[in-house]
Amino acid sequence: MRDTRLLQGLLLSRSDVDRAAHRRADADWLALALQADTTCVMWVSGGDAAVTTAGPGMRLVLSPVPADADDLTFLGVDPDGTAYFCAHVGLDAREAMAPGASWVTLRDGGEYLDDREAGLMVSAVALDNWRAATRRCGECGGELAMVQSGWAMRCEADERELFPRSDPAVIVLPRTRDDRALLGRHVNWPEGRMSTFAGFVEAGESAEAALRRELEEETGVVVGSAEDDVVYLGSQPWPFPWSLMLGYHAWTDSTDLSLGEDEIAEARWFTRQELRDAMDAGEVRLPPPISISRRLIERWLAE
Repeated sequence: MRDTRLLQGLLLSRSDVDRAAHRRADADWLALALQADTTCVMWVSGGDAAVTTAGPGMRLVLSPVPADADDLTFLGVDPDGTAYFCAHVGLDAREAMAPGASWVTLRDGGEYLDDREAGLMVSAVALDNWRAATRRCGECGGELAMVQSGWAMRCEADERELFPRSDPAVIVLPRTRDDRALLGRHVNWPEGRMSTFAGFVEAGESAEAALRRELEEETGVVVGSAEDDVVYLGSQPWPFPWSLMLGYHAWTDSTDLSLGEDEIAEARWFTRQELRDAMDAGEVRLPPPISISRRLIERWLAE
C-alpha cells in the first residue's frame, strides 16, 4: 500500500511564530510592540541573516529594537507573546548593525536553527529578496513605499498595492511498478551529485500537468494516468528567490530515458540497495537535508 501521508518536519516549513497578519496595519499595536523590552529584531542583508556562529549551535542574532530603526518588517508573535521584526540592511552596513556576527544563507544555516528561528529566517529572507527585486510599480513605473509593516508596497502615483510573490514549482521522485526510483544530475552540478526532478508551473497549468510535462521534457519518462499515479506529499518555501516547492512521488511504466541535454547531464534508475551501495562508495551524493528533494528520496528509501 502506498504511503500517502504528508512529509513532516520539512526544515524550511517549520515555525511556531504566529504571523499575526491582522497587526500589520495596526499602528497603535505596532508602536507599543516596538517599545516593549521583550521585542526582538533579527538582521537580514542580501538574502543572508546574521547569526552568532556557523554550524551546529547556530542561533539568529536577536537584538532589542535599535533606536534609529526606520526600516523594520513585522514577522509575528511567538506563543510567549514576544514580537519579532527583521531589519533590512545594506551589504556595507552589516558590521555596523550586527558587529561580530556571521552572515549565512538558508542553505548553509537553515538546518541548524530551531523551529522558531528557522521560520523567522525563511520569512525574512523571502521578504528581503522580494524587496530587492521590486523597485518600481510594474504598471506605471512609479515609486513604491512600504506599507502593511513590510508585507506590501504601495505605488505613490496610482496607489496600487503590490504583494510578495511565490512561484509554484513541482519537484518529483519518479518510481516504477517494481519500485525503482529515478535520480538525475543537472548539467551545472558536480559529478556524483544526484537529486529529484523539478520545474516551474507555467501560466494556466495545474501542478500535476506541470509535473508530467517537466518529467517528460527532462527525461522522456511518461507518468502513468491512473488516479493514484501522482501522490502529493507536501510543500516547502524555497526563497531563492521566491519559489514554493510542491513535492510528489509519481509512478510510471516508462523506463527508457531521453535526456534533455540542456538541463540533465545524466539520470539513472536505482533500487534501494543500489542507491545505498552507491552512497556508501561515495559515487552518489544526495541533496542537503534542508531540501524537500532529500526528504522525497528518504521517504522512498525508508519504505
